[in-house]
Amino acid sequence: MKKKILFVLVLLLLCCGCGNGNENTNLKKQTNKQEEVKNKEEVKTKKVTIVDLDSNERPIAVMINTHKEARPQVGLSDAIIVYELMVEGGITRMMALYNRAFDEEKIGSIRSSRHNYLDYVLENDAIYIHWGGSDVAYDHLKKLGIDRIDGMVYGNKYFTTDSGLDRSIEHTRFSSSDLIKKAIKDKKFRTTTDKGYLLNYTAEEVDLSKKEDATVANNVTIKYSSYQTVSYKYNAEEKVYYRNMSGEKHIDLVTGEQYHFKNIIAYDVQYNSYEGTKLRDLQNIGSGTGVYITNGYSIPIKWTKDSREGQTKYTYMDGTEIDVSDGNTFIQIYPKDGSLKVS
Repeated sequence: MKKKILFVLVLLLLCCGCGNGNENTNLKKQTNKQEEVKNKEEVKTKKVTIVDLDSNERPIAVMINTHKEARPQVGLSDAIIVYELMVEGGITRMMALYNRAFDEEKIGSIRSSRHNYLDYVLENDAIYIHWGGSDVAYDHLKKLGIDRIDGMVYGNKYFTTDSGLDRSIEHTRFSSSDLIKKAIKDKKFRTTTDKGYLLNYTAEEVDLSKKEDATVANNVTIKYSSYQTVSYKYNAEEKVYYRNMSGEKHIDLVTGEQYHFKNIIAYDVQYNSYEGTKLRDLQNIGSGTGVYITNGYSIPIKWTKDSREGQTKYTYMDGTEIDVSDGNTFIQIYPKDGSLKVS
């Protein structure tokens, strides 16, 4: 009898153990399923950080000096896009595009306008910040009616001069995000736009390596002229390109950190002289080919711009719009007698 009772007890214990095992297995499966759903939801709700795709606020475009005596620059870290074009004498200038939420205590040095940059102010429907300009630029600014803040007019109000720098005075003009925002408020400029963002941003990492014409892009060199050559070196761990100018690190004046960019778009256009002057005139209305570089790879692209105010469209060779990795972008528009090397 005792043996029979003992046998029954063992049987019961075994059954309970099996039951617990099944419960544990079911619980584990349920937990895994919940985690899988959670991960899918996170991917679904992942947002682009460089811009707010739901925002309709107008961006701000600032002319940045690149003269060798004006280096290093300051305040480019917050720019969502930076354009670089060539001006007279083989020198280039940059135009940095910011969201209105940007926060920079010092930006510059700020330099004068040239008419070619107005095409890129217009395509972004931006508020334009500059200090002076060529006669041609002023003529075009007046005709186009661009909202702008000119340091020649508001130098003591919305700009600063850093006399502590060992530079010529034209290389010492700066501003800040607070001063620029105050200027926009004081001038009662329109602060919303229906233009939309220039680039097709995606929260996912763009993997160009899977595309047919992709090539490795660890080193990029863009020559504008004998005066200006730009280069980038890819950091695979950080997945960004560190920028150099004229063989030296492109660093920030205040932080001392080297500027780096997630994406590079580069293409050449014809630069003509403007009506017999020393000014350069970009032949940028039309179409052409270039390269898009991100995450260690480069791919051929097409660009199309149908008017001054029309947004430049960047597409893969099959005509579909490029997906731009979430991060800041440098657009390098160099002359046809310049060069681009990617390796």
